Amino acid sequence: MIVFDLKCTGDHVFEAWFRDGETYEAQAEAGEISCPVCGCTNVAKALMAPNVAPRSEHRESARIEQVVHYLRAVHDHVEKNFDDVGRRFPEEARKMHYGEAEKRNIYGQATSEEAEELEDEDIEFGFIPSVPRYDS
Repeated sequence: MIVFDLKCTGDHVFEAWFRDGETYEAQAEAGEISCPVCGCTNVAKALMAPNVAPRSEHRESARIEQVVHYLRAVHDHVEKNFDDVGRRFPEEARKMHYGEAEKRNIYGQATSEEAEELEDEDIEFGFIPSVPRYDS
């Protein structure tokens, strides 16, 4: 096994393990490696200096990976247990808030302007940052 530091075009640096250098080359060429932060598949080997990064950088990388892991778990839970109302989210949230529809767990999209309007009406909702659906 071999570990490489990889960097996407979004300047995110992450580690990935491979059977060998040829496996990395094949997966990179096929676009099978994606950034765990933004999902970009345009990645390349980053400059590496084995075991010279301060421990704090390793801890920060581990924290980012943990946050991404938890966000994926939240997304999975919401997608499994909530109704996807898509772009109708503000409308559906209003209907439930004003008693025009039965309350239920929903998720969907809203523009920042729509979110402000919902806040102005004291309609409770939350934001979940997006994360890639796939692993590197």
